[in-house]
Amino acid sequence: MKPEKKRIGRSDKLDFPEFGLSDVPVKTDTGAFTSSIHCTFKEEVEIDGKKILKFKLFDESFGEIHDRVFETSNFEWKKFKSSFGDEEKRYVIQTVIIAHGEEIPVELSLSDRSKMKFPVLLGRKFLNKRFIVNSTAIDISFKNKNK
Repeated sequence: MKPEKKRIGRSDKLDFPEFGLSDVPVKTDTGAFTSSIHCTFKEEVEIDGKKILKFKLFDESFGEIHDRVFETSNFEWKKFKSSFGDEEKRYVIQTVIIAHGEEIPVELSLSDRSKMKFPVLLGRKFLNKRFIVNSTAIDISFKNKNK
């Protein structure tokens, strides 16, 4: 028996427990394959022979959060092609998002989304087989969280 797909709207507010972040605004985009998160600083370092990625998320509009440096060893480089055909390499991290009270693994590319309304974009790779997108609704998971 297949698990029932949850509904998600064109935007929502979800939690990122590994970063200690709650109610982060996200936009769903069925045209994008990969999900991404706004990142203002990235630095790869080696500690005790292990590669670590240090990064900062968001910007001043998120208050103190934008000054926090996060670290992960669960990352890689991937090539991305824009809708204009331009290629770029980005860091991609693995983490989890809480939606509808459930922890769901997600792969996020670290990118500059400063000109975008939402700091997080959820693409098809995350949405596929888990969600039905209702383009007229917003904050479905967030409203269920606060019931």
